[in-house]
Amino acid sequence: MTKRVAILISGGGSNMVALVRDMQSGDHPATPVLVLSNVPDAGGLAKAEALGVATAVVDHKPYGKDREAFEAEVTRVLEAANPDILCLAGFMRILTPDFMTRWGGKMLNIHPSLLPKYKGLHTHQRALEAGDAEHGCSVHEVTAELDGGPILGQARLQIATDDTADTLAARLLPLEHRLYPAVLRRFAVGDRTKVELR
Repeated sequence: MTKRVAILISGGGSNMVALVRDMQSGDHPATPVLVLSNVPDAGGLAKAEALGVATAVVDHKPYGKDREAFEAEVTRVLEAANPDILCLAGFMRILTPDFMTRWGGKMLNIHPSLLPKYKGLHTHQRALEAGDAEHGCSVHEVTAELDGGPILGQARLQIATDDTADTLAARLLPLEHRLYPAVLRRFAVGDRTKVELR
């Protein structure tokens, strides 16, 4: 049975577009049913609509510090779409344990580092400052530990001597766009074998 996928974004949605295009490319075990953003003017919303995917907005700002109330509304909107899998694709909100309990085992996230290195933000700069020879991205299951769930895929690239945080991010993005769809294809059929790309 085809799995129903909801994708959560906060920005331009380039990984969301990669996921949707792959799901729409023919023989695929999953289909996109919703793109949800916490930012009303997120660029990815128009891209999702252009790809024929339903969109929704739950603006986090009116909820202030009440993350539980915000997430209750997100869950209400998600449940109406009845997804089997949630893909976080640049969704810049830290999720509460209650949200994890509701959607646990069904959530994927992409993170721009070779986890467990560099959890959190500014990953490209941190890799450069550490003098690393390689950098990359990881797709992992989402758990209560920030960027700490089981790793289902990683893509690697060599760091050039003249790389900056910006050039590294730009060179990594095409790998992200290959890795996330590859992991989702496996995850949708219950395969948690790790994907490795270079």
